Amino acid sequence: MLNMQSVDTLLDLAFAEDIGIGDITTEATVSPNQKAVGTVHAKSDGVVAGLPVVERTFQKLDSDVTFRAFVRDGDVISVGATIAEVEGSAKTILIGERTALNFLQRLSGIATLTSHFVEAVADYDVKIVDTRKTTPGWRALEKYAVRVGEGNNHRFGLYDGVLIKDNHIVAAGGIISAVERARQAAPHTTKIEVEVETVEQVNKALDAGADILLLDNMTIETMQQVVGLIDKRAITEASGGITLDRVQAVASTGVDLISVGALTHSAMPLDISLTLTLTGT
Repeated sequence: MLNMQSVDTLLDLAFAEDIGIGDITTEATVSPNQKAVGTVHAKSDGVVAGLPVVERTFQKLDSDVTFRAFVRDGDVISVGATIAEVEGSAKTILIGERTALNFLQRLSGIATLTSHFVEAVADYDVKIVDTRKTTPGWRALEKYAVRVGEGNNHRFGLYDGVLIKDNHIVAAGGIISAVERARQAAPHTTKIEVEVETVEQVNKALDAGADILLLDNMTIETMQQVVGLIDKRAITEASGGITLDRVQAVASTGVDLISVGALTHSAMPLDISLTLTLTGT
């Protein structure tokens, strides 16, 4: 489910940024009594995500606006498909159009890219997960879009998971020391994940009792070797340089998880537009 409190916070920022003291073009050219229907339609194929945000966008601007969705988040759409309609004040529709489409296009793009990665590894017992490489302020929404695309969420922030990375290892004086300190400080219900780059580091992390090993930027050959070495003594997560062209080969190594920063930092927005039709005054 979407956190609507997060949505409202982002919408308030978006309105302040885009509308400011008012839409001078719409105020000058559109009668306040003019009614219209805005039809939201797809100009490219993909997976829809963000319809509740679109509805919330227009309702925050004008509670009299009616929103009708013809598809649901997670549905696959084709070019030309009618996604939704917004009916009410023409001024409201025009004022909210860009903000609504920005959210819908961005989130649908993430859901679409995620679905491509998930489909690519469908024959393997592996999960595609996201990362913290998200747009500042948008994390809850972008991770929601990953779930809509049938991907899975990694930790949401620094506060809900232990992931000991290379710089933590340096600062703590080594993998064993870092894991021991994390184990003492973290709740007993929290798993300890360690980023490793070499076979030597894998052995140290296993000796230290790490629960999850993040195999960072390893070659396919090294990954296969390491997965065999670990032999299910820890959960394995592949990360670094994961592309659609490479993800199937990574999945074939037997890792449990594949984390893909590109899901949120490199997804192209889905091409979606809104067409206005006047209905009277």
